[in-house]
Parts: sequence; structure tokens; C-alpha cells
Amino acid sequence: MSPAQFPADRAAYLRAHAWLAAAAMAGAMLILWIAGNPHIWTGGVAGLAAIALRGWYLASEELTAVWAVEGAELTGPGGQRIALRRIETVRTIGSFVQVITTDGHKYLIKYQADPQATMAAIERARA
Repeated sequence: MSPAQFPADRAAYLRAHAWLAAAAMAGAMLILWIAGNPHIWTGGVAGLAAIALRGWYLASEELTAVWAVEGAELTGPGGQRIALRRIETVRTIGSFVQVITTDGHKYLIKYQADPQATMAAIERARA
């Protein structure tokens, strides 16, 4: 078993999609209002439907993603492997943790229940 694993969290996934839906609803309604459409409420319905469909469609892939520190590497879905010595920056962005390597490649560890703890675990492994 890996000393540090970072699985995607369902609650973080739902929370991120709720914020995305709110933004999509507001944006669609604003566009319809600017365009002079008298039925701006349809933008809210469309924004919500679009993000709900997206969330449902991607859930099976996103929620099975697990990153882990294994030896001297950070491993991720799809066979991604990052040598810990190549990691230059680790930071949080909402429920995501972004890892940037010395050669500029960027990786996202998505939908973390505690992104600060994930970042701290990666930093400890690097030390």
C-alpha cells in the first residue's frame, strides 16, 4: 500500500459542480438579458442542465482517479509518473492541487477533500 494516496472526493466533486452550475446559470441569464430576450430564466435552466449533464457524464472517470506517492515518484491516472525531484511548485486551487515540474509541465490532482493536506503530504515526500 502506498504511504500517501490522494483519491478524488465525491463531496468535493459535487461542491465544485454546484459552483460551476451557479456560474453557468448566471452567465447564460446575463447573455440573454444583454441580448434583450424576455425569457432570461431559460438561461438558468440551460446552465443548470449543461453542468448537471457534464457532471453526470464525467463522474465515473473523475471519481476513480487516484494519485499516490510511491517511492520517489508521484503517480497518477493513465500511467502518469512524476519524479519527486522534478517537482518545482505545489499549490492549491479550490479543491484541486496543482503540481508544476521544473520543465514546466502542470498536473492537477482534482477534487481533494482536504487540498492543504494533499499539498503538505507531497511537500513532505519531496523533502
